[in-house]
Amino acid sequence: MKRSLPWTGVVAVTLTGCTLAATLLGAEDKPAPVPTPSAAPSAAPSAEPSPEAAPAGPAPIEVTGFVDTYYSYNFNKPPGDTQLRNFDTKHNQLSLGLIEVALEQKPTEKSRVGFRADLDFGPTTELVHLAEPGGAEIFKTFEQGYLSWLAPVGKGLQFDAGKFVTQHGAEVIEAKDNWNYSRSLLFALAIPYYHVGVRATYNVSDKVALAGYLVNGWNNAVDNNGGKTFGFQAILKPTAKLSLVQNFMTGPEQPDDTADKRFLTDTTVTFNVTPTLGLMVNYDYGRDTVAGTRVSWQGVAAYARFQPTSNWTLSPRVEWVDDADGFMTGTSQTLKELTLTSEHKIDGGLLARFEFRRDMSDEPFFLKDDGITVKGQNTFGVGLVYAFGTRF
Repeated sequence: MKRSLPWTGVVAVTLTGCTLAATLLGAEDKPAPVPTPSAAPSAAPSAEPSPEAAPAGPAPIEVTGFVDTYYSYNFNKPPGDTQLRNFDTKHNQLSLGLIEVALEQKPTEKSRVGFRADLDFGPTTELVHLAEPGGAEIFKTFEQGYLSWLAPVGKGLQFDAGKFVTQHGAEVIEAKDNWNYSRSLLFALAIPYYHVGVRATYNVSDKVALAGYLVNGWNNAVDNNGGKTFGFQAILKPTAKLSLVQNFMTGPEQPDDTADKRFLTDTTVTFNVTPTLGLMVNYDYGRDTVAGTRVSWQGVAAYARFQPTSNWTLSPRVEWVDDADGFMTGTSQTLKELTLTSEHKIDGGLLARFEFRRDMSDEPFFLKDDGITVKGQNTFGVGLVYAFGTRF
């Protein structure tokens, strides 16, 4: 039987390699502020801008994009894809993740109609639309595509109609906007990716924003039943350092079944302790009725982001997930994972992430190359992302 390197040894090797990489890349000594992640980029308008920042006329058309590639090695050497991963699934391969180009014109008081279109290409968008009732081929090219209207109500009530990414979770589809390269178990298994419908958002103040959603359901451009799903979001920013995002969603999600309702609550708290240290916690709880049986799932993920220099960041993540009814993984189990990510800004919009991850289960769930299943899985990966942007 082949034996893999103990995961504690891999961590030591990873940390050593990351430190050497930081030195070779010429990391500056000057610390840089830790950026606060968006719970869902473009899932809803951001908090109200300051008056001097508001454009006098139509907003410019913003063009952004990126190319995401990766290499991942699974020390279990599974015969197929790495388990519990939603996007970085391939073992011992140089892989393309996602290519994205997005165009957006935000609505303003001078030009109240806007739009956004995110064009996606690559394996990631195939996986995002894997369960789409209308078929992935039709909808996979557009991660988002919606029209916006800023109604002249109070400070501006914005309506968006079309397809948009979910408001749930502490992470997003785009790897560059997360603190780690691989996605958490909660993002991969506990929440939806996208919705099609209408949402309304209103910035009560620079500290409070509210949003309401009426959509087909979870990952449904074409509805799989006659019901609709409703959502509510509140964003609270009591101080410049602290933010709370609370989401609720409920509606029928089972095919041809409008009687049984799914419920999801999602909470994300972010705290910037210092300009170089950020902390974040995400909690999810969901329940549904499947074939007459009540199922539930829950989990919590904790993050830290330490940025000692302007081009080097270290981000650990720990996670606990309870899938007692097997709704997420098909197996009744409790999962844990530990991830350590070292990010290096190389030049311009190019960044590299070196990442070690340990997944653990209380059941023998992870498949090895010799056909046996074990309770743990160690992976090491390198992600390379180039991002760009302009406006006109």
